[in-house]
Amino acid sequence: MARKGGEYGLSERAQHLLKVLVQRHIRDGQPVGSRTLTRESGLSVSAATIRNVMSDLDELGYVVSPHTSAGRIPTEKGYRFFVDSLLTVNPLQPQDVERLKIQLDAEAGTDALVDSASNLLSSLTHYAGLVTLPRRDHAALRQVEFLPLSENRLLAILVVNEQEVQNRILETERPYSESELRQISNFLNAQFAGKDVLDVRRQLLADMKHHQAHLNELMGSVISVGEKLFTDTPREEDYVVAGQTNLMEFAELSNVEKLRGLFDAFARKRDILNVLDRCLVADGVQIYIGQESGVQIFDGCSLVTSTYAVEGEAVGVLGVIGPTRMAYDRVIPIVDMTARLLGTALNRSR
Repeated sequence: MARKGGEYGLSERAQHLLKVLVQRHIRDGQPVGSRTLTRESGLSVSAATIRNVMSDLDELGYVVSPHTSAGRIPTEKGYRFFVDSLLTVNPLQPQDVERLKIQLDAEAGTDALVDSASNLLSSLTHYAGLVTLPRRDHAALRQVEFLPLSENRLLAILVVNEQEVQNRILETERPYSESELRQISNFLNAQFAGKDVLDVRRQLLADMKHHQAHLNELMGSVISVGEKLFTDTPREEDYVVAGQTNLMEFAELSNVEKLRGLFDAFARKRDILNVLDRCLVADGVQIYIGQESGVQIFDGCSLVTSTYAVEGEAVGVLGVIGPTRMAYDRVIPIVDMTARLLGTALNRSR
């Protein structure tokens, strides 16, 4: 939920100058100096006043000087305030909506629709677009058992549907005794037997996010091991990504090591899927700025996502990955509309 600027301790003048600075930096990617702000802010104040406001914003952590020049750029905190309280999002242009409708043709089939959606997200935003494949079949958890192996490794035996057995070796943060593993499996079987495996994973992630500060020792172990198990369990949903090379066009992401890490993350998929799992249990458009994603390689990047639904149930996530200085006012409605139209097309294709 967006908060008013006063809750952040910012005057209306400071908010306005921060908005101008963020918009200018998004546009050209360069530090913004007080002279530019004086010219573009439209405020009848002196350059000295603007420098004082910038100094205050710097001390509060909303902007930073990347080097010895007087220019400043937004921090992740500055972007978050901008997105929550200062951003104006306009609806898509009719031609963009029509383009989405034409490309997301219900006659194309599920895989083709997902592929089209990822390419559309990339081409319309000039960032990387990704779409998870919709979950297809119901995979009901029947039973789970654990056996300790060596050190921080254990064997998980997972029975789904009527008779499908999956064996998984898990790397845990600490060793677990047979007694602890028995307690964990008893709890999981009692609470989740008969439920969809994806729903179990989402519930564990939600519990971990909202109740971690109040967990007892057993529940802490259940969530730690259970989240590891159900995140690592082979799943039907995957994702397709388009436009990764677009990220090479942004100077802040063009470092060879940075690009290698990002492309490795796209290839491994697990880190990204873990973030998307959190998006699947949330309503509306979600925005992760830099370290908010919890994935180190996404520092300097932002992820804007939305769920798409079939028959009223969220079955997948789509979104855009780009630099933190992305054009949020344009990306947000593109992601939102693409999610709505993809869901509509998938409903019609059934």
